[in-house]
Amino acid sequence: MCAAGSGSHAGGVNPRTAPLRATELAAATPEDRNRVVDFLRAAAILVVVAGHWLMAGLYLDGAGRMRRADLLDEAAWTHPLTWVLQVMPLFFLVGGYANALSWRSARQRGRGYGEWLRARLRRLTLPVLPLLLFWAVAAPTGHALGLSLQQLRIATTAALVPTWFLAAYVVVVSITPWALAAWEDRGWWTVALALGLGGLIDWISVSLDRPLIGFANYLVVWGAVHQLGFAWLDGRLAGTGRRLLLGAIGLVGLLVLAVLGPYAVAMVGFDAGDQINNTYPARVTMGFLGLMQAGFVLAFEPQLRRLLQRRRVWLATVLVNGRIMTVYLWHLTVLGAVAGLAQAFGGLGLHARPFGSQWWGERPLWFAVLGLGVILAIALLGRFEQPGPDPRPAPPAWRPVAAMVAFCAGLGVLADWGIATEGEVRWWLPLLPVAAAYVFGVAGASRSRWQHSAQPAAQLPRR
Repeated sequence: MCAAGSGSHAGGVNPRTAPLRATELAAATPEDRNRVVDFLRAAAILVVVAGHWLMAGLYLDGAGRMRRADLLDEAAWTHPLTWVLQVMPLFFLVGGYANALSWRSARQRGRGYGEWLRARLRRLTLPVLPLLLFWAVAAPTGHALGLSLQQLRIATTAALVPTWFLAAYVVVVSITPWALAAWEDRGWWTVALALGLGGLIDWISVSLDRPLIGFANYLVVWGAVHQLGFAWLDGRLAGTGRRLLLGAIGLVGLLVLAVLGPYAVAMVGFDAGDQINNTYPARVTMGFLGLMQAGFVLAFEPQLRRLLQRRRVWLATVLVNGRIMTVYLWHLTVLGAVAGLAQAFGGLGLHARPFGSQWWGERPLWFAVLGLGVILAIALLGRFEQPGPDPRPAPPAWRPVAAMVAFCAGLGVLADWGIATEGEVRWWLPLLPVAAAYVFGVAGASRSRWQHSAQPAAQLPRR
């Protein structure tokens, strides 16, 4: 997830000029930029993409119908691996670092909350609009061409998974000024209190059967992990010993909650039976996972800094970050499109039973095809990650706040209701977040134009 927004741009590049190509941008990176932030963001998104492509074991049954086998259901040994491969906490870690840096920079330049939040929302929400418009057209078109409502429900639900997580991130970003002020005043107590509150919310949600209350943890628990980015930025996590201690606290918490306690061991969403699902809604376990990952990963920051001084490694990091939102938002839609085309051409690559030796042997080729699909999406839609300069005057704060609330609420309704139900195709649901972006001035009202060049150019997120 891209933690980009207003702030100083890498290499001192003027955002009003045409974007630099990746090689030039990599060479222009200033010495004081923390390259580890960009690297963790890029590495995490690649893990997310690979994990999604692996977990969805698509195949054709004897009747030629598309089926889906879930790796977590088929292989229980993969559940502990999710403690490493569920990397969403890293997005909030690097997001906290970047958002704190951005807000402090905005204050120094005399920019208010309304202007700052609108700039942040433009970076985070505008790339989503093409995806929503695509499915608003593709879903009813597919139904008219003969796809069943069940097929469409599976396809659209899977393809739009990235949007509801993005909604949670946008909400956390929007409270950065107050969260940062609390951190500056109370420090680590803000993390401890948030995790304690997250546990209380879980108890009320589960023991009293009040599931809706549990959704508050999308803000509380992920907000706690976001605070870790503040600690990283301010040097409150300096030293390998302190970082290993933080990781150990997270690990012990997970062992108590997920191994000895009632929570599922798997840190990704699946049918956990009698155990508590950790991700829908977010549970306090995700906060302890964030502590563990932040502590253990940052313990290797000195080594990562040295690695990122290598030209090729840093260039690859720049390339991924330049189109990170497009990769994240479209990788599951690409999976569905490739699977549909494969089925249309006789089930090419869909005959092997998932997770068998033949299936694993075919994964490199399958990933290569999916990668080409993502590259095509980047070529067509990557420019939406680089909105042009916004010359409008600073808005009153209520407008971007209303945009944030309406946009995230629209994504929440879309995730809960789904586009395709048993009786109809609700093609209009994806239009709700789109309308929110336009009505409240995040999109459409600006006189700016999309920055683009003859060839797609990478651009590091601004902080």
